[in-house]
Amino acid sequence: MTFLKITVLALTFAVASCCSSSKTQKNDAMENTANAQTMVANGFTQGTIVASSGESGCPYIISSEIDGNQVMYDPINLEEAYKKDGMSVWYKFRPLRMMNRCENANPVEISEMKEM
Repeated sequence: MTFLKITVLALTFAVASCCSSSKTQKNDAMENTANAQTMVANGFTQGTIVASSGESGCPYIISSEIDGNQVMYDPINLEEAYKKDGMSVWYKFRPLRMMNRCENANPVEISEMKEM
């Protein structure tokens, strides 16, 4: 009888913990989606910092997808804290009317940036 009670109790805990983690994952996904919508509504763009590996003139670029197109920006005022290859960021920028420092990226001035 005691063995049966222990088994039932163990199964109950196993089922309860299994269900709670899936709810947590769903809640995290919903929270991330809501956060992304808030950031976009506040004028931020999502991007990834990419360290340049050649002599292209741009030490770091920001790669983003805007309206289904891949775009590359050359941030002329990127802070040291964000100079990490592969870092995902939210950023606000202002396009600059100056000669490009590198071939594939347009120069921009970062007005605000946050790590994702």
